[in-house]
Amino acid sequence: MVVHICCSVDSHFFLERLRREFPEEELVAFFYDPNIHPYSEYRLRLLDVERSCRKLGIPLIEGEYDYDGWLQAVRGLEREPEKGERCRVCFDRRLRRTAEMARELGERRYTTTLLVSPLKSQEQLKESALQIDRELGTEFLFVDYRSGGGTQEQGVVTKRERLYRQNYCGCLFGLSQQRAQQERIADELMEPVTRRVLPGSVAERLSLYQKRIELEERGIPYEIVRESFLNYRLLRGAVRVEGEVVPSYIVGYSLLRRKGSWVRVRVEFVEEGIAYCNRDEVRLLDLESLNRLLASRYRSVKELAFRGLDYGEELGLREILGMGCYNLSPLIVLDKIPTKLEISIDAVTYRDVRQKLLIRKTYA
Repeated sequence: MVVHICCSVDSHFFLERLRREFPEEELVAFFYDPNIHPYSEYRLRLLDVERSCRKLGIPLIEGEYDYDGWLQAVRGLEREPEKGERCRVCFDRRLRRTAEMARELGERRYTTTLLVSPLKSQEQLKESALQIDRELGTEFLFVDYRSGGGTQEQGVVTKRERLYRQNYCGCLFGLSQQRAQQERIADELMEPVTRRVLPGSVAERLSLYQKRIELEERGIPYEIVRESFLNYRLLRGAVRVEGEVVPSYIVGYSLLRRKGSWVRVRVEFVEEGIAYCNRDEVRLLDLESLNRLLASRYRSVKELAFRGLDYGEELGLREILGMGCYNLSPLIVLDKIPTKLEISIDAVTYRDVRQKLLIRKTYA
């Protein structure tokens, strides 16, 4: 039987139950989820599903990540709510491909771990599968593992196996609606041109779970712990000198009082390559001074902007300059420090939670 997999939190529990109740079936896992966005989140969920299937000894097939095709299929349904028409189209697409995979493998039966997700409609899934079975001659296995304490049992399995618990269903539109309801920015959709790993980002979680697998392979005990912190995202920013935009690098946690507006400032004095401005506690740093402080060799601010400092370097730079870890003053790197300039920064700070790996020094 081919089992469509959506995520490890649903699949590990689901596959264990299937194996107990249908011991005669040879299970094949099929990860086909072109709806998941961004791609880094897709890779993270696949990574954890691969780990889960290895532990269960169940073969796994990865389907095509046809995100463009999925977008075309749901065009016009972007504003549909969860369990609405967009979900039905998504189910049709993913279940159909699963049924086709079953036929390609010489199987007739198939099912999906979406059945245990409390955010999905079991009726929609059954309706999609019924139509597919009429057309392809396949047989969808409907099981209800939510009821009778199933959801609670699933939570126990998730904690026991230390599975990656995502905080949204997967698609771009569902994520955007969910974050709007939470009055939060959808920072999962933000990735800098530098490709650097931002704190609390999907890329950071992906790196953590890759490291977790390395620790398990080496037999090193660990824990995954959570911590609250003040996160920051620069949405847009620029610097103008005499009306012309010039290359600039806006260091993390830089905030202006008037978010997104152009603010005119002038340099009051310069001390050791640091310019102190007359408004909004703005600090400017020339590239030569940055290279000296960080022992770096950037040839231009444009190069710096496309390579980027990592999170630790940005916080460290503020510490080196005596600004401290609680400082939110705008700190901007320029090739040369002008006398007058205009600055625009649209950025947000917000309370967030991130995961960290803790390598155990003591054994239980």
